[in-house]
Amino acid sequence: MVIAALRGGGGKTTLSLGLAAAWRKQGREVVPFKKGPDYIDSAWLSLAAGRACRNLDTYLQDREKVRLSFFRNALEGDVSLVEGNRGLYDGVDAAGSHSTAELAKLLKAPVVLILDCDKVTRTAAAMVLGCQQLDREVDLKGVILNRVARSRQESVLRQAVENACGLPVVGAVPRLEAYPFPERHLGLTPPQEHQRVQEALSRSREVAEKFLDLKGLAEIARKAPVLDWSLRVDRGSPQGADSGEAPVIGVVKDSAFQFYYPENLEALRREGARVMEFSAVRETRLPEVDALYIGGGFPETHAQALAENTGFRHSLREAAKRGLPIYAECGGLMYLGENLILGEINYPMAGILPIGFGMEKRPQGHGYTLLETSEENPFFPVGREIRGHEFHYSRVLYIRGGESYFAFRVKRGEGIDRKRDGLCCREVLATYSHIHALGCPDWGSGLVAKARMYRSTRNPGAV
Repeated sequence: MVIAALRGGGGKTTLSLGLAAAWRKQGREVVPFKKGPDYIDSAWLSLAAGRACRNLDTYLQDREKVRLSFFRNALEGDVSLVEGNRGLYDGVDAAGSHSTAELAKLLKAPVVLILDCDKVTRTAAAMVLGCQQLDREVDLKGVILNRVARSRQESVLRQAVENACGLPVVGAVPRLEAYPFPERHLGLTPPQEHQRVQEALSRSREVAEKFLDLKGLAEIARKAPVLDWSLRVDRGSPQGADSGEAPVIGVVKDSAFQFYYPENLEALRREGARVMEFSAVRETRLPEVDALYIGGGFPETHAQALAENTGFRHSLREAAKRGLPIYAECGGLMYLGENLILGEINYPMAGILPIGFGMEKRPQGHGYTLLETSEENPFFPVGREIRGHEFHYSRVLYIRGGESYFAFRVKRGEGIDRKRDGLCCREVLATYSHIHALGCPDWGSGLVAKARMYRSTRNPGAV
């Protein structure tokens, strides 16, 4: 079942989390999915459902890979819950390409629409009718009324929607006085930085239990059409990842760097690497690894801690000088630079790339990206097109000359300087774009191949 709304901020995440947690409490095995590239909603959904949330995105991955990812993971539970993004029909163009509606059609999934009912009654029925009429192939099966003011309004809304649209109202949620999930500039506060994670999840579950028709929603999901795809569902096996010969790829994973798709780490293991996770905030030096992957996150909220951890920064810089392969995205790019300036304070970063960053109040890059590999680099062949996404409030303050160069030409998006992205130096490549391994299959193989080469230089005779 897909949970959709008319716009971003319509209540999808809170109610999806509550529904997942409530169903889980009832003993259902909930498999969560997030439409689109969002990391933070996925992290919360993972906690609510008790299993990893997978992102489904027809821009980052081709349609067959989206279906295969859904099919593989849906087999692990008895109900699959997909949280949409933005409005139901919102995509990258006027045709709604890559929208939640298009994903629902691809998966043959019934859709439950959340309506923000603030200061509206019968007009709500017109909104639902519009969604029904715009694309009759979208299988709308129910409506949840959100931000309802009082019982009289709820009664009018129910009658209007059910009479005019022929759809059941499967929930009516009042305005919440204590919103359990505070937001900041990239959406919800990540659970890694939330002070009361279990309290927030319990609150969302209680909202679902009190105001949603859990039985009716489960029945909608149960009546979803049978999936009759002939898809190969084996996951493959790691190539010696448990052996002593496996290259070790370090992953910086903590409250500062937290944006990783499960498939990206799985891709590294499938190529035969052993993944070692550690923290750039807590570790005093870089562990012995054969390559390093630094994902996105919020280095700006951890700037002081990262700057004060001089041992880790210095050991990382020395490893880069020795030729350690490093791949970094967004927050990782910022950390590999020389400085992060917040207000009047200059926080030193790793100093591997000759670039400095500051923060702005408005997004400096937001949306899908398309990059073309234009220069030789550690991980991608020249001519390769890479699809990704960017969302950051940081901006480049300066780039100094020297041995660094750009690997990518920007065909869509902002990149580092609106024309180029993928700053390289030695065996380091850092980009503002996030990629998904299912849409970029040679990323994992490229990183593991470099790790093997580096391992052989440290240990001649290693394979």
